[in-house]
Amino acid sequence: MAAITPNSLSPEILGREDMRRALEEHDFGAVFALAKKYGGLSQNRIAVLCGLTPGKVSTIINGSQRVTSFDVICRIADGLRIPGRLIGLAARSWEHEEQVALPRVERQEERTAPDGVPWRPGATVGMATHLTRSDLLMDRRAATRALAGVTIGGAALLDELEPWLQAAARDGRPARRGRLGRLEVAELESTARAFRAWDHKFGGGLRRKAVLGQLNEIAGHLEEQQTDEIEQRLYRVMAQLAGTAATMAWDSGLQRRAQDYYRLALRASHAGDDMQFGANVLAGMARQMLYGNRAHDALELIRFAQDGSRKAAGPRVRAMLHTREAWGYAAMGRVSAFERASGQAAEALAEADGDRDAEPYWIAYFDEAEFAGVTGGRLLDLARDDPRRHAEKAAQQIGEAIERRGPEARRSHALDWIGLAECHFLMGDARGGGDHAHRAVDAAAHTRSNRVRAQLGELYPYTVGHGVPRVVGEARSRIRDLLAK
Repeated sequence: MAAITPNSLSPEILGREDMRRALEEHDFGAVFALAKKYGGLSQNRIAVLCGLTPGKVSTIINGSQRVTSFDVICRIADGLRIPGRLIGLAARSWEHEEQVALPRVERQEERTAPDGVPWRPGATVGMATHLTRSDLLMDRRAATRALAGVTIGGAALLDELEPWLQAAARDGRPARRGRLGRLEVAELESTARAFRAWDHKFGGGLRRKAVLGQLNEIAGHLEEQQTDEIEQRLYRVMAQLAGTAATMAWDSGLQRRAQDYYRLALRASHAGDDMQFGANVLAGMARQMLYGNRAHDALELIRFAQDGSRKAAGPRVRAMLHTREAWGYAAMGRVSAFERASGQAAEALAEADGDRDAEPYWIAYFDEAEFAGVTGGRLLDLARDDPRRHAEKAAQQIGEAIERRGPEARRSHALDWIGLAECHFLMGDARGGGDHAHRAVDAAAHTRSNRVRAQLGELYPYTVGHGVPRVVGEARSRIRDLLAK
């Protein structure tokens, strides 16, 4: 009965962004809820179509039970007429029997934009509007589901990003004076800069919705016709706000949502003809992959960024990209490649003059202190496998970062102290590790970064054991108390 009933999901419903995301993440509670809201299917009808009981459908919708059975997933795909490619399955048998129309935007743009959003400025505005509206309306339950979202990588991601290397297409709208003038755009640029500085200092997602609100407003301005100059500047502001939103989402544990905003930031930088910031966005995506233990994907993204920004990138941007490259090599245990890339980063940074205004404001943070901290962190990665060779060097670099940058960059400052404590534990200096762990807790208490708390959790096992010095036991209690908050 489920195979022949016409009461299934239409191509238009399947083409909705929220439906596609729910299918990608196998969030069948959201799938069923959207099917009821937009597809006109009752709860009982969904149960009949999918071979489930109405009670089972109810528990899936209210989040009490997640669908993990492969057999049930197949029954849902067949019952609701969901093409296999949308749900991570092979093509279903009924797909060969009838040609199921793809959503219109996917048919037209599939080769250039696998996520269904073409690389045109107007489509980028639509993507921004949808992302921000859905995020601003996200309730606690939806936020909890979003924590389970996984990022995409490999060829699927790289193919989607390929149009970044091509010149931006125009929408063909006649340019005319819009509501915004240069003064108003300058104020928006200043706001984007302030949000970025706040995130760099504190970390976490406390002001994420304020950033999203501003991003949604930029999208609204871009829906109007502006002069070419104003439009380009607005797209650059959109890129910077989307990049900040991505970092905040990532720092809050919303990995898939962070990747969505990174992709938006890349498209907006492309529309704004800002290849340098596009390279910075790709570096952010690579960092996310590295934290997810996907070094190969990260290196592919960095090479892509280096290829695309070769003629545009200043010395600080080139240095930052080389450090991300070195990070990937360190994660793969390729010590010689790590040292080579780190040397290239040092050479590029040496080319930067003392005037930070010569380069974009958003890369000004990458100075000798940041370089020391990043290099020390990567040496620490290597020291976990070979502490005798790398732990002391890591401690020297991280110590230099702490001395140079101070506590004003609170998230980085906390990560530095956590790293330095781990270095001393690896070197067998338990007392020194305990002292630095106390400093790490002090610094972590001043940031809302989930990343800082995750790193602190990884430090905790070093403090556990019988016969540890008193300072270590006290640090253990403080770490536990902070993580329990």
